Amino acid sequence: MSAALTSIQDTHDVQASPDLRRIPINKVGVKGIRHPVLVKDRSSAQHTVGDFNMYVSLPQDFKGTHMSRFVEILSGNEHALSVESFRGMLFEVASRLGAETGYIEMKFPYFVEKRAPVTGVASLMDYEVTFLGRVSDGVDSLSTRVLVPATSLCPCSKKISAYGAHNQRAHITLTVESRETIWIEELIDIAEQQASSQLYGVLKRPDEKFVTEQAYDNPKFVEDLARDVAQALNSDPRVISYTVEVENFESIHNHSAYALIEGPPKVEEEAEEASRPGPTTQVPPGL
Repeated sequence: MSAALTSIQDTHDVQASPDLRRIPINKVGVKGIRHPVLVKDRSSAQHTVGDFNMYVSLPQDFKGTHMSRFVEILSGNEHALSVESFRGMLFEVASRLGAETGYIEMKFPYFVEKRAPVTGVASLMDYEVTFLGRVSDGVDSLSTRVLVPATSLCPCSKKISAYGAHNQRAHITLTVESRETIWIEELIDIAEQQASSQLYGVLKRPDEKFVTEQAYDNPKFVEDLARDVAQALNSDPRVISYTVEVENFESIHNHSAYALIEGPPKVEEEAEEASRPGPTTQVPPGL
C-alpha cells in the first residue's frame, strides 16, 4: 500500500465530529459556483452559465458538512437541465450529504430572439432567470424566477401635462411555483404583455415611433403593472403560488417606485372573512 493511500485512509473526518454547542444550522453550503449548463427552452435548448448556491440543513450534533460533495454533484450533472433533472439534483444534494433539507438556487442569463414590432428586424434580449429548489423530508418544491425589463409610462404625468409624459425602465420579477411546466418564455410573455411597452435589442425609426406611441397609449402606475401581472397569473390553472415584484426606476426622481403582490388570493378565506359580522358601534347613553 502506498504512503499516499495510507495517508488518505488515516485522514480524520473532522466535519462528522460532534459539536458541543448543539446549535443547528438552517443553511450551510457553497455560494457563487459558476458552471456551464444547457437549459431546455420551449423549442430546443441553449448553452449558458449558471451561478449556483447549494445548501443543506445541519443538525446540532455535527460540526460541519462536506463542501466538496456539492461541487461533485454539480460536476456530475452535465446534461441539459430541465425541471425534472433539476429536481433530481436537488434530491441528490440531500441524499449525498445526509440532510433532512436541501436547497439549490441556479441563476443564469437566458436569451430570447425578438423581432422589432414594425420592421421585424431580429435581435436577442437577455433575461435573468433563477431556478429555486427546496426538498425537505422527501417533499420538494420548485419555483422559477424571471426578471423582465420593460417600459412603464406614468398616467399622472400624461394627465396633467399639455404634451408628453415621463416614462421609465421597469423591472418585473415573477417567482412562480406551478403544478405543470410553465416555460420561461411564457412567464416573459405574461410580464411583457402587461407593460406599457416591451423592450427590444434593436429598433429602427419606425419601431421606435411605434413603441413610444404604444407606451403613451398604455400608461400604468407601478401598482397597475403589478396587479395586471398578478391577474394574468391568477387566471392560469397551472400556477400554485407566485410573487410579483415591480420596480420602476423613476426618470424624474432619484428613487424607485415599488410594488409586491403574493398570490394567488385565498378566495375561501376572503369569503369567510367577508361573511363575518362587522364590529358594532356602541352609542353612548343619551345620544
